[in-house]
Amino acid sequence: MKKTKKRSRLWAAARNILLSILAVFVLWFIFSNVMTVFEQKKYPPIGKLVSVDGKNMHIYTKGEGDNTIVLLSGLGTSAPALDFEPLINEMSKNNKVVVAEPLGYGWSDITSKERTVKNIVEELRMALKKANIQGPYILMPHSISGIYSMYFANTYPEEVKAIIGIDPTLPQALDYFGEKSPAMPKYLSLLAPAGIARLALYINPENFLPLADDGIYSEGNLKMTKAISSWKGYNKTIVAEANEIKDNISKTADMNFPSNMPILIFARKEEKETKDGKSNVSFYKTQLTDSPASKIVILQGHHYLHWTRYKKVSKEVNEFTKSFSKN
Repeated sequence: MKKTKKRSRLWAAARNILLSILAVFVLWFIFSNVMTVFEQKKYPPIGKLVSVDGKNMHIYTKGEGDNTIVLLSGLGTSAPALDFEPLINEMSKNNKVVVAEPLGYGWSDITSKERTVKNIVEELRMALKKANIQGPYILMPHSISGIYSMYFANTYPEEVKAIIGIDPTLPQALDYFGEKSPAMPKYLSLLAPAGIARLALYINPENFLPLADDGIYSEGNLKMTKAISSWKGYNKTIVAEANEIKDNISKTADMNFPSNMPILIFARKEEKETKDGKSNVSFYKTQLTDSPASKIVILQGHHYLHWTRYKKVSKEVNEFTKSFSKN
């Protein structure tokens, strides 16, 4: 009898603990979603929204000049228009700079449409045209957007003046290094709507913010970045994009940049090489074209080189555009 009562008390205690945890989760879920609604009103888009296939895409522009530079973000960069801010401010002194936030990012809508390279590029083209931003463009991809830029430049070469890559992922890299394409568990798409992304931000916000010195990003920028990271996190559109990488690479692996197109690539300085002497720089050399303006600039820094090396990047971009404009 005593053992039965003891087991009953233990079961009751365990049940109460589980119910308490569930109650806390439900309350946090409600709180997080209420905060999302509040923040979306508090932080409206800094650019303009254009309709693409029934969804809103966010386009931010700054500056004027003979060149229109279109910045393209890396995979999972929650708020590209904010992430590129220091680089935008520098480059817009001499150029028209555009950030087209893809569907699933920043202030753009989430979509269920397949994240094929074709769909992503067509959405980008349509958004630019809807925003009355005329080409030819200088595409400036960071990371995974290198694949989209390769497709864009091959499919619509008359719309692309040049390519400037920020440590870009290019289609032939996996084969060059003998690596496999990454994937992302689908359950990650639940983090933002469940409020887990917001909780992670409260616990360790540094993981969601640029690794830059104080003052490079304004307080307003960082507050908006944290808010948008809470709404978007790794939403279903971004997860779908990650899991489409393998197919997108296979569709572009046989492509090269047009032979006369100027190519500038910012590469990270790395000490490590593979056993057969391969490195990011040696790979990028295989991607340069016959244009006399094409070159690689090696910089010390993080994969997100624009977080800290934005002044150097901007200076090199200005010299690069002048060199092929003269030619």
